[in-house]
Amino acid sequence: MIETRLISYFLAVAREQSITKAANVLHITQPTLSKQMMELEKELGCRLFIRGKKQITLTEEGHYFRRRAQEMIELLTTTEATLHSEEQFISGEITLGCGETAQMKYIAAKFAGFHALYPEVRLNLYSANTEAVLERMDKGLVDVGLLLNPPIHEKYEYINLGYSDRFGLLMPKNCALAQEPWISVNDLKRLPLLVSAQTFSRFEQSSFPLSETEIRVVSCYNLIYNASYFVEQGLGYALTLEGLIDTSNRALTFRLIKPFIEAPWKLVAKKYLPQAPAVKAFMSLFREAGSQ
Repeated sequence: MIETRLISYFLAVAREQSITKAANVLHITQPTLSKQMMELEKELGCRLFIRGKKQITLTEEGHYFRRRAQEMIELLTTTEATLHSEEQFISGEITLGCGETAQMKYIAAKFAGFHALYPEVRLNLYSANTEAVLERMDKGLVDVGLLLNPPIHEKYEYINLGYSDRFGLLMPKNCALAQEPWISVNDLKRLPLLVSAQTFSRFEQSSFPLSETEIRVVSCYNLIYNASYFVEQGLGYALTLEGLIDTSNRALTFRLIKPFIEAPWKLVAKKYLPQAPAVKAFMSLFREAGSQ
């Protein structure tokens, strides 16, 4: 079993790219830290560092271990915060994993009321697509997910929020399609599309009327804000959700797809995993407002 102390030491070396600098940050001697890192490599059975004259870089195994080490430290920090919270009042942290949605204003309004009741609770936001959020949830690094039409599995608890987002196209304001009041499904077949990683992976679950083979995807994106600049330059049309980009001061416009293509948002949490008091209270707030 690797000690937490060694994991912290490793992360310091990876961050500083120097045994000497990391030792100064950790307030230990350079020979001690160097010996500890060699013991860590021996325990793991692989080389973590490439030791150069001026700096240290990570091997492929080192990069992999760094990602896992950061996850372990995050999980320990969250667990300690939960265990140290007092029973007579709710405190601690809630990590909410979510995709891009205009419905976040609904979550924010709800949390404002929640925070007024429980001011000692801190909300951490982790933005990613459905698969990444569920992966971190399974590892205990995300408490609750706000997900677009997530896959149904018995290990998760779902709360229907009663809100859906509609799909449409973000396009240059001066293009021919911008003169139309809406976009047809057939229009999508002939256009170069920028598609979000979340939407691309959710075609079957979202009842999207076209398969991946029927459309021409020229790029995938994680954040529509970044992708919007590529659309503005005429590099394609972004298939995205309504209300994510303010086009009022941009050379862009948005048109809904008709017939409307809608996907519901749900709150998701692990069903059989013990929840911290703050997470229980947070889920109860939405459970009362929605229906499972």
